[in-house]
Amino acid sequence: MRKLFKFKALSLFAMAFLLSTVAFAQQASPAATASGTAAGSAITVSYHSPGIKGRTIGKEIAPYGKIWRTGANEATIFTTSKDIKIGGKTLPAGKYSLYTVPDEKEWKIIFNSQTGQWGIKMDGSTTDDAAKDVLVTTVKPMKSQSTNERFKIDINEKGMVLLWGDIAVPVMIK
Repeated sequence: MRKLFKFKALSLFAMAFLLSTVAFAQQASPAATASGTAAGSAITVSYHSPGIKGRTIGKEIAPYGKIWRTGANEATIFTTSKDIKIGGKTLPAGKYSLYTVPDEKEWKIIFNSQTGQWGIKMDGSTTDDAAKDVLVTTVKPMKSQSTNERFKIDINEKGMVLLWGDIAVPVMIK
């Protein structure tokens, strides 16, 4: 009888642990990858996809006027197989951390040569080291054709598009 009780208690504990792990995983920001070809270059962006979860973009998440790691967890990584032009400036082939400064009327897009770092420091500021910024340009956000609960990046023949909530931020690549 005592062994049966222990077995049931252990089974109940294991089930509770499993359910809490699944629930936590669903709340986290899952890893995502966007890839495609733009301007003849193979482009890959590796990032983590945070959800809005009732918050407001530009206020509680990705605050306007403040540098953002462009996703969650580790710094987002942008890779291009060939030299490309963004905003009339050349970005050499390679691997870069991608940061942004969101705003209502324009977003600053930052490609930084330092990679492999966590996206934010202990004080909540980003790990962007401006001295290592390789290319900085500004683009105009627009209304998205659909609403995206989770942050998403798409690559198409024209470039890269950041999608979140009802916002689309196109970054043209030539």
